[in-house]
Amino acid sequence: MSRDNAGDKLGKNGSRSKGRVTLSDVAKVVAVSAITVSRALNDPDKVNPKLRARIEQAVADLGYVPNKAARSLATSRTQTLAVVIPTISNAVFSNVLKGIYDQTVGNNYEVLFANTYYSLHNEEKVIAKLLAQHPDGIITTGLDITERSKSMLLAANIPLVQIMEVGTGDVIDMCVGFSHFEAGVAMAEYLIGQGYRKIGFIGAQMDFRSQRRMQGFLSKLADAGRETDKYVLTTTIPSDIKLGGQLLSDLLAKQPDVDAIFCNNDDLAYGAIFECQRRKLRIPEQISIAGFNDLDASASINPSLTTIKTPLYEIGNTAAKLLIDTLNGRPISSKTLDLGFELITRDSA
Repeated sequence: MSRDNAGDKLGKNGSRSKGRVTLSDVAKVVAVSAITVSRALNDPDKVNPKLRARIEQAVADLGYVPNKAARSLATSRTQTLAVVIPTISNAVFSNVLKGIYDQTVGNNYEVLFANTYYSLHNEEKVIAKLLAQHPDGIITTGLDITERSKSMLLAANIPLVQIMEVGTGDVIDMCVGFSHFEAGVAMAEYLIGQGYRKIGFIGAQMDFRSQRRMQGFLSKLADAGRETDKYVLTTTIPSDIKLGGQLLSDLLAKQPDVDAIFCNNDDLAYGAIFECQRRKLRIPEQISIAGFNDLDASASINPSLTTIKTPLYEIGNTAAKLLIDTLNGRPISSKTLDLGFELITRDSA
């Protein structure tokens, strides 16, 4: 059946002429009930495949678009999940979002997301805006949150997953991530074990998770009797590769004897490596560089980067699954899931 023919037929019956194509219009074309059409669209596994194919064809021919507002009123569900992240320009959160989308697509959920630019004040505003859309569940980033944001989330009375870290702060509902503090400890232990003595840290943005990462790193250095403040350089400027080179240059100007540096993330580490190469400093013979997150380029850069691999995709995917399972009344193993991290040793350290 062509779309034009379908439109003509509906016009004779008087339904198409009323405007928007309805569920009943689709049902008339397929000669089934509107309930059957609804079931085919919203719970396709419960409809015979051949009948489902006929319904899907009619939907395509008529250009039917589901009325989500009406469905929400009838079911108290919008089939949407809200996601609050610090930034969309960072590959870290691109991987998290991919994990979320891969879980939601197969479960007929759509995603509304907003970024906070690492501001708790902005987070309050975007949480308010997203909750006004009546999502079925919400994912937020981190465990540090204002009282106003917490109050709004509790009042919304919908499932919530806080992502990217565990082990600190109060979990409001559910939580998926890893310990940034312990990840910092692990990198310090590794560099100390490799025999480095003048070990430094460079960091950018310095959000709460970055600070805990640095705290874990420096606490282990202090326990081992290494200098700490002397070899640390941080800024609140957003991180990028160029900044990594500048921070390394500034640190070397103050402490030219530094022999190993843990960079707050892989972007900074790439910039630090490029700056070493410009200065003809041999890596790792004269200075070692380590990063955090294990982004895609970290295994390919020359020298390849020693770093902490974080489960970014898995965090997003698991958080979305927790929400969907909760919404559908399925049991969950735990409300707090520590997915851990892995120290990846390569040529740079």
